[in-house]
Amino acid sequence: MVLGFDLDNYCNNLNECKTGEAVITPGFNLSAKFIIHTVGPVWHGGNNNEAKLLKNCYQNSLNLAKKNNIKTIAFPAISTGIFGYPIKDAAKIALNTMIKNQDGFYEIIACCFSESDFKIYNKIFKELNS
Repeated sequence: MVLGFDLDNYCNNLNECKTGEAVITPGFNLSAKFIIHTVGPVWHGGNNNEAKLLKNCYQNSLNLAKKNNIKTIAFPAISTGIFGYPIKDAAKIALNTMIKNQDGFYEIIACCFSESDFKIYNKIFKELNS
């Protein structure tokens, strides 16, 4: 508990977070000191600024982490679940943004929740670093 709040109550008192933006909260009972929340875009075929908005999710989260002296950060594959963003396209954006902004971090983790997602991320990571 922080200031008598739990995470749900704390988030309910935040201003609206628009797609591509990021906000930070305390980690409450998690092992993480902070949680950075971002709103990913819903996939509408790729012609509705989705790529820029997704990049902004990662960029704004990384900027917020740096501003708060966070040295390790982990990301899920933002927008690839129920928001329908194609995993290959999302992975390219995510990994590109992470690689270009890695200075100042000890570790940036891409969390993959399936073996197929891991293989896609791993392949793209190797391509970007060759």
